[in-house]
Amino acid sequence: MEFEGTVFKIMPATSGQSARGAWQRQEVIFDMKSQSQYPRKICVTFFNKPEEVARLSVGVEYNVSIDIESREYNGKWYTDVRAWRIVAKEQAAPSPASGINPPAYNSPMPTQEPVYAQNVAVQEVDDLPF
Repeated sequence: MEFEGTVFKIMPATSGQSARGAWQRQEVIFDMKSQSQYPRKICVTFFNKPEEVARLSVGVEYNVSIDIESREYNGKWYTDVRAWRIVAKEQAAPSPASGINPPAYNSPMPTQEPVYAQNVAVQEVDDLPF
């Protein structure tokens, strides 16, 4: 699931130790863009991603990809919204529907002009056996 939102507040990090090792979690509050006249806030958890949170700035708009999960503990249900990808709005990649594929990360931009075929006759091939 994805949404567009502006960072409203970055909460302090919480860390601890478990049987699997050290962990860190940090919550970020977003003002979500919606069609409603009332603003909506979403608390998104970043689990073991301090480098992701360090790149965020209050007041900047982002595209946030999240997973939503609910679980039961002692008869109560808790919902967790975890971010797995976040991209600044001005750096957001074009949608797949636009037909433009973004370049791969760490690859140089092409310096060569694109070659367009001009006056190429398209032949229809009928290779069906019936």
